[in-house]
Amino acid sequence: MKTYDLTYILTPEITSEEAEAFAKEIETFVQSKEGTVVKQLNPVAKTLAYQIKKHASGFVGSIEFILEPEALLELKQKMEKDSKVNRDMIVIKYPPKKEKARRSRNKIDANEVVEKEVVKEITIENKKVSEDLPEQKEKPEALEEVTKKEPKKESKKVELKDIEEKLEELLGE
Repeated sequence: MKTYDLTYILTPEITSEEAEAFAKEIETFVQSKEGTVVKQLNPVAKTLAYQIKKHASGFVGSIEFILEPEALLELKQKMEKDSKVNRDMIVIKYPPKKEKARRSRNKIDANEVVEKEVVKEITIENKKVSEDLPEQKEKPEALEEVTKKEPKKESKKVELKDIEEKLEELLGE
């Protein structure tokens, strides 16, 4: 059995009750041929984009059903013979295909979840060094390099008067 989708446009000369009765008639026909109705949208009055059989509006309905291909021919003939139907279309509904996962440039698969280790940041002389916990218990090399450097000499604030006195001494005025 295959899944089909029947969309139809009924003439606007009928009433909405007659349109709903036609939808029930199709549903009972499908069920009489040992098919199952998956989804049904009752006919709704709509204005058409262009005229069909000299009508600018009509009742548009749809039904999705599962049926044997042999019984589908009978349904198609029934739709052609009915004077209420302006246009109909039966489409085979295929199940959606699974999309293949895209390849990524990383060696890690896109679907795979990787748990990351907790990272602790250590600040030494305004420089951040990260170290993985709990695996590394020794000092990382970057940390050793930072601690080997001599601390910066603290400089005093020099005032303008001191600079002028130094200049006078040097120039010998």
